[in-house]
Amino acid sequence: MVTMRDIAKQVGISVSTVSRYVNRSGYVSAKTGARIQAVIDATQFVPNTIARDLSKGHTLNIGVIVPHLNHPYFSQLLAGIVAAAFESSHHYQIVLLQSNYDSGREMAYLEQLQRRTYNGLIFTSHAIALADMLPYQQYGAIVCCEDPGMIDLAAAFATRTQTYLAAFRRIQSLGYRRIGILLSRNDDVSATSQHTSACFQTVFGSSPIPELLQTNVTTYQDGYRVAGDYLSRNLQPEMIFTNGDDVAAGVAQRYQEAKQPVPPLMGQENQLSSRLLNIPTIDHHFERVGRLAFGLAESQQVQRIAVDSQLISRGWFE
Repeated sequence: MVTMRDIAKQVGISVSTVSRYVNRSGYVSAKTGARIQAVIDATQFVPNTIARDLSKGHTLNIGVIVPHLNHPYFSQLLAGIVAAAFESSHHYQIVLLQSNYDSGREMAYLEQLQRRTYNGLIFTSHAIALADMLPYQQYGAIVCCEDPGMIDLAAAFATRTQTYLAAFRRIQSLGYRRIGILLSRNDDVSATSQHTSACFQTVFGSSPIPELLQTNVTTYQDGYRVAGDYLSRNLQPEMIFTNGDDVAAGVAQRYQEAKQPVPPLMGQENQLSSRLLNIPTIDHHFERVGRLAFGLAESQQVQRIAVDSQLISRGWFE
């Protein structure tokens, strides 16, 4: 690979002069510039933009850490982040960084931030503690997509508590008690699951029924699987509070195939599937949250921006 040093040697000038010409960062005479360009054309030299950015102390890369894209929470956040990046005048590159909730990978991404590989990192979700991210904030923006509580990190997030409380109060008022709860992760590692369980406890005065509480649920197929488990064990939930509209669609499909009445369902994320099923849902406006998260990463500001979620009534819920 041809380098600036090779070009400088062929032209008989300093590497700094070649760098000024290539990066348009200082004066180079027209005669010298023509000689440099001739060698560039002959050797098909391509500047190392990563090295150039690092020499300036920053890049135009924002890393977005996602465990997977199986749930609309992540895809909607990413859509908002990408849209905001396209609209930015600074032409940031969005780099998708998969984690699969591997704390080792997440720490490696933070270490790359320390080495200036990224201008900032956006954690859509995480396995490591928020406190472990804090020391790396001096090297670039770190934005989380949840309320960080006492941890002084930038954050853009949806507020869920009041909406979950309103949903459970309405469910209670309709007389439902045996409620299936579908979550992506356990309470001990997921802030969303903690909110859901805490709001259920507040309204019903007890924790969710253990046999009706299911985790590792993110997709249509997971909803289908959980419904099959309910049916095979004759658990008979009176209604099912799911963590996604597509998950609810999977539940409905399994009950229909078993020729059993579909329990009242509640979805989340306000997708097309909830409209087709005519079921209530909760819209967390994650695309907007993603846009705000990118704005915080771009500005390097340590702020917290909350977006109110919205309870959407349909069908049996009205």
